[in-house]
Amino acid sequence: MRVDTDMRGFKKFWSAGGWRDKFLLFLFRLVFVLTVAFFAALIISTIIQMQTSSSVGTISKNEIFFAVKLTLITAFSSSALAVLISIPVAYILSRHKFPLKNAVETLLFIPVVMPPVALGAMLLMFFKTPIGEFFESHFFGVVYEVPGLVFAQGVVVFGIAVNVIKMVFNSVGPEYEEIARTLGATKIQAFFKVLLPLSKKGIIAAFFLAFARAIGEFGAGVMLAGATTMKTETLPIAIFLNFSSADVRGACVFTLISLVVSLGTLFLIKEYAENRKPLLQSR
Repeated sequence: MRVDTDMRGFKKFWSAGGWRDKFLLFLFRLVFVLTVAFFAALIISTIIQMQTSSSVGTISKNEIFFAVKLTLITAFSSSALAVLISIPVAYILSRHKFPLKNAVETLLFIPVVMPPVALGAMLLMFFKTPIGEFFESHFFGVVYEVPGLVFAQGVVVFGIAVNVIKMVFNSVGPEYEEIARTLGATKIQAFFKVLLPLSKKGIIAAFFLAFARAIGEFGAGVMLAGATTMKTETLPIAIFLNFSSADVRGACVFTLISLVVSLGTLFLIKEYAENRKPLLQSR
């Protein structure tokens, strides 16, 4: 009986004066500060390690420039390719019904859930088949070549692009296309003149997300294209190569460069989103 009385008294005290809200707000702020401090500590520790570690070899400016350039070029190419393929695929998934649709959709989303290394191994084994060998012999080399980086990154980010674009298409009501159809437009005309313009902002967002993911892709790329200095050396692969040769200082240098490139990409995405707000509010 006394326990119940004490509990009721505690509940009244806890609720009175907003103590519960004050405690939870303090807890939220503490978690926020600790999270920010943790990520700041990661950057600071990398800088300290770079300054205190001895370098096994010298990193040339040409190698740094090559890694940054190759990273941006392959990320842009793979993201653009993934988005171009994702648009018709997402349209079919969003606007059509067909047998085993759930199974097909699950199959197409494999890149989202598969470990990149395993996905890269599957790509490598594919290009060892007669179809893959025919492609390489009649078009261009993929295995242990730069196109392999684009191919691997494109497959990895495809799952992100098709998922985002499908959600964008689903958010646009089919009645807009039906109205266009009543005015004499075909399905394809309604797609290009109605659905695609209404989905433009979401498609651009899907490209930015895919590009940001492609910049940091390592597992699938290193499995398919290999890790060769000044050939298939993107920033993640450069970090791997330096750690493999016990060059901690070099790895820290490429890590910080990768951080700058990633933060720059995120800044551009944020600026694009902020610049779109006035346009959306004026409509």
